[in-house]
Amino acid sequence: QVQLQESGGGSVQAGGSLRLSCVVSGYTYSAACMGWFRQAPGKEREGVATIYVDSGYSGIPVYIDSVKGRFTISQDKAKNTIYLQMNDLKPEDTAMYYCAADSRRGNVLGVLSGEFSPGRISYWGQGTQVTVSS
Repeated sequence: QVQLQESGGGSVQAGGSLRLSCVVSGYTYSAACMGWFRQAPGKEREGVATIYVDSGYSGIPVYIDSVKGRFTISQDKAKNTIYLQMNDLKPEDTAMYYCAADSRRGNVLGVLSGEFSPGRISYWGQGTQVTVSS
């Protein structure tokens, strides 16, 4: 089993910044690929960014177009933690943000692209709320 615990959400004004953290525990080898996803009220869950954290490979992060240049996903392998630095936040970024992990990069990328449903990913955190006011 893999446990994911997010933190770092909050309320900011447009143009502000937040950094989300996700600590991975348990069978971390099953969390080879990780990502951040978000779900706004009344909307489907959508992917934000993914990163491959397998110890033997560090892939190029993938972002959805709406956050490119504003959000950065990164990892600290020593702390089993991934981060999402969010700058220049906009009201449309308001959502519950979830950390997710799977042993297969294709599953995470597939959900990010919308090809697969969120159920394709094996592990999810409880989420952290991000609210951006105008």
